[in-house]
Amino acid sequence: MANELGKLGIWRAVWELNPELAVEVEKLGYGAIWIGGSPDGRLDLVDNVLDATERVVVATGIVNMWKDGAATVGASYHRIVAKHPGRFLLGVGIGHPEATQEYKKPYEKIVEYLDQLDEAGVPVRDRALAALGPKVLKLAAERTAGAHPYLTTPEHTREARQVLGDGVLLAPEHKVVLDTDTERARAIGRAAVENPYLHLTNYTSNFRRLGFTEDDIANGGSDRLIDSVVAWGTAESIAARLTEHLDAGADHVCVQALGDDPLPAYRAIAEVLLS
Repeated sequence: MANELGKLGIWRAVWELNPELAVEVEKLGYGAIWIGGSPDGRLDLVDNVLDATERVVVATGIVNMWKDGAATVGASYHRIVAKHPGRFLLGVGIGHPEATQEYKKPYEKIVEYLDQLDEAGVPVRDRALAALGPKVLKLAAERTAGAHPYLTTPEHTREARQVLGDGVLLAPEHKVVLDTDTERARAIGRAAVENPYLHLTNYTSNFRRLGFTEDDIANGGSDRLIDSVVAWGTAESIAARLTEHLDAGADHVCVQALGDDPLPAYRAIAEVLLS
């Protein structure tokens, strides 16, 4: 599946994505569309996007393991690939302890869920795992096609590649703002990062592993932290930042354009990196 994704995809929350946008980004040359925001386990939007497009791969980034059972998700997988073989990657993940009352023994839950996906006949090659820390990254390499880290840096990508080894999909997400006004671009980026991610243990722990301090994490995030996870500026400067992930070992980068209209950013980036 890694080779079929291409080097760039887009990331949109389930409520931000529609077939019309999917058609446009496919024409621009993006290889994958990642559906975030914990899409429902029936995955009807995946059907709609695949029906509207011709070649782009659709991936979930991610289906929440606490929210939707593996049997339900497995049935959705089989429905989708029967109609669109080779165009769906099932991304699953554990979510956040702050958002899930039942959250306990998360690693055991992941293993159990992957076992259940095995039982449901979802092949390893067609599934990916949300992973930030070394333990879950190793599990992604052992039990799935690879890892989909969210809200990370090229430095994390380099470390993740070392953990995963060669031949395992590494598809980090990165946020972008097509705006050269420093204050405005950072404000857009900070709004997207602070709430909720700077209040979620999974992400703050990962930032600390990457060398960020409590001061970096506090008060909406320091400029250093925001600039590390949100690429802003010209299309060329954004493209350079995305390329850092590829140079650090990523196979594919999921681009999340912030702001009211994502298409100008997606068009500009495509012109630099996909033309």
